[in-house]
Amino acid sequence: MSSAWTLADWLQYLLSFGLVIGLLLALLWTLRKLQNGAVLRKSFQRMQLLETLSVGPRQKIVLIEVDGREVLIGITAQNMTALSLGPVNGSTDESTAKTTTP
Repeated sequence: MSSAWTLADWLQYLLSFGLVIGLLLALLWTLRKLQNGAVLRKSFQRMQLLETLSVGPRQKIVLIEVDGREVLIGITAQNMTALSLGPVNGSTDESTAKTTTP
């Protein structure tokens, strides 16, 4: 019984190792996509996160869309406050539009 490794043994070992590392990377990529919701995202979602801006260690400003309406929310560690309600996308509601006069 010889304990020396042949070239075929080394190639089998390296290919098996590469396959395991490739499967791990594919699994990590899939888990990241599932966590973000990109794979299971449904087209009929009513709420969607558009943008996030961190303004302090525990404060954020978040822009979300709910039923076609953009909502700006301020978030702290203790509170959530609606800062601004935008018009429904696609509408030209002149009461909510800002106009400047010279």
